[in-house]
Amino acid sequence: MTPAATPLPKPPLWPVDMPLEPRPRGPLWIGVAGKGGAGKSVLSGTLARELGRRGHTVLAIDSDPMPGLAHSLGIPEPAEPLLMQAAEKPDKGPWRLRSGIGPMTVVRRYTTPAPDGVRMLQLGKAGKDGLAPVNGSVNAFLDTVRRMHEAPALYEWAIVGDLPAGPRQLGAGFTPYARAYVVVVEPTSQSAMTGRRVARLARGPLGADVIFAASKISSREERDRVERLLGEKVDVEIPADQAVRDAEARRVAVIDAAPQSPVVRAVQQLADIIEQRGMESS
Repeated sequence: MTPAATPLPKPPLWPVDMPLEPRPRGPLWIGVAGKGGAGKSVLSGTLARELGRRGHTVLAIDSDPMPGLAHSLGIPEPAEPLLMQAAEKPDKGPWRLRSGIGPMTVVRRYTTPAPDGVRMLQLGKAGKDGLAPVNGSVNAFLDTVRRMHEAPALYEWAIVGDLPAGPRQLGAGFTPYARAYVVVVEPTSQSAMTGRRVARLARGPLGADVIFAASKISSREERDRVERLLGEKVDVEIPADQAVRDAEARRVAVIDAAPQSPVVRAVQQLADIIEQRGMESS
């Protein structure tokens, strides 16, 4: 008799009512994670736009309650998350996605258009009262991302999910759709420690591939330092680039402001890797 496989332990914050088991995932469904300030939102927005330019239909998922992804996509920050229109509050119980609304309906009706055919799905942004005013959007967002596998039409899409800082949201079930994680790491010990934690979660209980991106690199020595701190090879190097700082100061997308800049060329290399690994996984 073949022994039963030992189930992987759930991360401590994993939802109690959501099974931790392999589920269908599209070949280009990606999460972007790492320490705060590592450049995740710039990378996510630029990657989403680049994949759109290559002919993919792209959903950019903004799960960070802090601003960032919208500007990196080249659109204004929405005043209110559109998902509030898809949420309902029953007499008893928490906010939820309205009955009869599935992931594909959310993508078609409650996302914000961005250049290059990208659509942005947003959790909501924290204000002076935190996330309380957009609790409906938050719960509708979680209902949606945890059911992406139920929408066959989305398997042909590319998904780029921009995560908040650290590994917490991975372990809380914010990105169960991700087939692979781009782990963004600066040449510091704290950033590398976060990167190692994210990679362990991704490869372990989440069953996902990992792509390491060394970020804000100014020299070969800094890339070597990232690899030494990680204990692994880096897949792509994202250079320190003044074009990013200039674009952020103007609140515009670097892919629009400086399309030939080193950082955009590096993200193009990352898109090549993602497409190649997606083909291999299909």
